[in-house]
Amino acid sequence: MEYMNIIIPFAGGLGMFIYGMQIMAQGLENAAGNKMKSLLEVLTRNKLTGVMLGAAITAVIQSSSATTVMVVGFVNAGLMNLAQAMGVIMGANIGTTVTGWLVSSVEWAEFLSPSKMAPVAVIAGVIVMLTGKRRSTKDISAIIIGFGLLFIGITTMSDAVKPLQEYEGFVNLFATLGKSPVLGILTGAVVTAVIQSSSASVGILQSLAAAGLVPFSAAIYIIMGQNIGTCVTAILSSLGAKKNAKTAALMHLLFNVIGTVIFSAAAIIYYEILQPQAGGGVITQTQISLVHTAFNIGTTVLLFPASGLIIKLAKKIGNVKEDGQERGKVLLDERLLETPGIALQSTLNEAVRMGELVQETLEIARNILFTKSEEDIERLKEDEDTVDKMCAGITDYAIKLGTMQISEREHQTVSHLLQILSDIERVSDYCENISEYAETLIEKKVSFSDIAKEHMDEMMSETIDSYRYAMEAFKEDSQEKALKVIEKETKIDELEIRLRTKHIGRLAENKCSTEAGIVFLDALVGLERISDHARNIAEEVMKA
Repeated sequence: MEYMNIIIPFAGGLGMFIYGMQIMAQGLENAAGNKMKSLLEVLTRNKLTGVMLGAAITAVIQSSSATTVMVVGFVNAGLMNLAQAMGVIMGANIGTTVTGWLVSSVEWAEFLSPSKMAPVAVIAGVIVMLTGKRRSTKDISAIIIGFGLLFIGITTMSDAVKPLQEYEGFVNLFATLGKSPVLGILTGAVVTAVIQSSSASVGILQSLAAAGLVPFSAAIYIIMGQNIGTCVTAILSSLGAKKNAKTAALMHLLFNVIGTVIFSAAAIIYYEILQPQAGGGVITQTQISLVHTAFNIGTTVLLFPASGLIIKLAKKIGNVKEDGQERGKVLLDERLLETPGIALQSTLNEAVRMGELVQETLEIARNILFTKSEEDIERLKEDEDTVDKMCAGITDYAIKLGTMQISEREHQTVSHLLQILSDIERVSDYCENISEYAETLIEKKVSFSDIAKEHMDEMMSETIDSYRYAMEAFKEDSQEKALKVIEKETKIDELEIRLRTKHIGRLAENKCSTEAGIVFLDALVGLERISDHARNIAEEVMKA
């Protein structure tokens, strides 16, 4: 037998299958667009919702490994706790069965047979790609072309291995795997670990099944091993991450290993004791999909009530505790860039967190010119350093995100975000300036008059309200609150002119000291500039 005539077409078919799966997943992800962003909000709900979310994300990106890597990124970034991660991991195992059903559809839906559907899908996708001008049309063409290439790849693999039906040694190999659960599981785990995709691994198994080479029992053990092998990607991804992120990867491994042990024991009892002859029959592609789905759903249903114990066991094995969120640390992870839609939402969340930190700083600055508290002065300076670091980190991440394959709308969102980050950082600078004005008052040993304090408090209140509305508009994407900011800014401009005029009058009448008067006027300018930046934020929200 000429093995190269088998290996080369099989390898080419596998490459086409994986490539088709990837470009179809990328097209689906891009087409999902802003819907992917809203998934982050779901993460705050219960564990059952997390299971559904994990299944949905994996069905879109067609890789439980990629979903789990994303989960490791979320945990590492502090966006998800381990209980939420457990739910998503469980759902990911269910979502990964979608690819298998696509492949097996050639058996239960004749009109989807590769010989009929694949060429039509590829040419249709190419026509859409060449004639369509919008980004969304390009995404649709990628989905169609990927679908066609996936089917061509699986057909090529199946055709390549058909001659092996006549090779007794290869047939006996699968018979051995069916009689040896450990070897079967090990084979599935190793193959999946090497290609780092359980979907592709199942596709290989289905191509062999289409050629009539795989006994039922061997397929079951291999499928169980595939679920263990798919954990390798997440484990590798967690290297260098925080301890709780490593725990998330360990949870994935434990969940799949425990499920494999339980169902392998059941399979051994059935095939070795109850029905010894049942495992020898040849399995079909559809039956592989059924077994894969039943195994993953069954494991989730069985272990869902014990998910808390799995988390505790993972923590105990790794000897870790969940890390607390560091106030000034940028909680963004490079792993999330693999899913740009969710990475964008994570970046927006971090920008909001940075903005809320500046809002706290602004609240501290409210009375600092009156109290001249040295502790608050130091706090403002520390916060300004923190905001500078956060701004630099988020900006760098947003720029990387802008280079990814994202939609035109998402590119615009990144552009608006970069401007908003700049405005928030400038507000922080003005807060630090206020602390410096307080130091000047201490150094000169002067204070504001009672009427100056009253006027400054009024200006402070209006400015803080303006910035608060701006952050709420940004966080909630609210046009209504953005309009309030613009109204406030106009009012603050008028207030600044009125208070400046009155204060100059008091200086002329010697009712205020010159040193305190200069600080008062400088502070007015700084607060008016803060309201300008709040308006800039609001206008960016309105453009989005």
